Amino acid sequence: MALSIGIVGLPNVGKSTTFNALTKAQNAEAANYPFCTIEPNKAIVPVPDKRLFKLAEIVKPKRIQHAVVEFVDIAGLVKGASKGEGLGNKFLGNIRQTSAIVHVVRCFDNDNIVHIAATPDPARDVEIIDTELIFADLEQLERKIERMEKLSRMDKKLLPVIDMAGRLRTHFESGLPASLFPERDSDLFREFAQEMCFITGKTVIFAANVDEAGLVSDNDYVRSLREIAASRGCEMVKLCAKLEEDMVDMSDDEKAEFLESMGIEESGLEQIIHKGFDALGLMTYFTAGVQEVRAWTIGKGWTAPQAAGVIHSDFERGFIRAEVIPYNDYIKYNGEAPAKAAGKMSAKGKAYVMENGDVVNFLFNV
Repeated sequence: MALSIGIVGLPNVGKSTTFNALTKAQNAEAANYPFCTIEPNKAIVPVPDKRLFKLAEIVKPKRIQHAVVEFVDIAGLVKGASKGEGLGNKFLGNIRQTSAIVHVVRCFDNDNIVHIAATPDPARDVEIIDTELIFADLEQLERKIERMEKLSRMDKKLLPVIDMAGRLRTHFESGLPASLFPERDSDLFREFAQEMCFITGKTVIFAANVDEAGLVSDNDYVRSLREIAASRGCEMVKLCAKLEEDMVDMSDDEKAEFLESMGIEESGLEQIIHKGFDALGLMTYFTAGVQEVRAWTIGKGWTAPQAAGVIHSDFERGFIRAEVIPYNDYIKYNGEAPAKAAGKMSAKGKAYVMENGDVVNFLFNV
């Protein structure tokens, strides 16, 4: 199980620069003109987690394996994208399968960087992207309704779905996202939405791209975006994409020192990933052995057999028990054997609900 995040925004808001910084790879051309990204960019990024290194100091494994996040960057969207304007709409299908959306919004003034208007305006800029994403979902829905209506002549079970889809079409036509559809909690809609992968039904994290001064204190643009995010119950991250990119080649110590000098605890990457994990109800558990220390991503509330299945389906199918040591105890007693001797290892059965940071050894038989 991996977290996947799609990056959207207007042209020239810092999307590709953010992508370069977040992925630590200069493979998204960042140029000072619209539509510089004309192919979708994908990159797999390790999830920063200091606990892995603490475990590795004790176990001394041959390798460390992070949990990972996939970032997907598409061309900047413009007003009218759903009608063929610009290039971004061509690639929206690439973010339909993602778990969450990061919406990058420019929150600084710079006459040397082209913007779609004279000055940034978060409310206007967010509305443009929202409208194009809604239209993209509407276009997909209309094609689906047309297909279902043809099939319904032979399959009457489709009629309730068609009725619901019609109400959803009206909802989209009113300029509202799938996340606000009144029937979003119904089983019928959930099953339909899972198949359709509506972009406007995904968790959104707003990323305010600021200049260096904006990192120190919020400017008017950032305050405006914070209000928008709060009104929607969305997380917001403030970052300076250019500085994030400058940190790409720094060592961990240099990066930590640089962030501290800027009064920042986490980089933009870390903020986005951690807020994404929280917003999607995800967490991490660990396996620790001489071959590797590894982080695994699971959902909060998952049972031990479900967590075992992330490693291999046989682990879930033949689950016997899980030997669990809480992370803090593993560190406190300096490893598995001392923690076990101190009575901190527990044998857990199929009903055990995993805790964030559990260090686990699964026993199974197939």
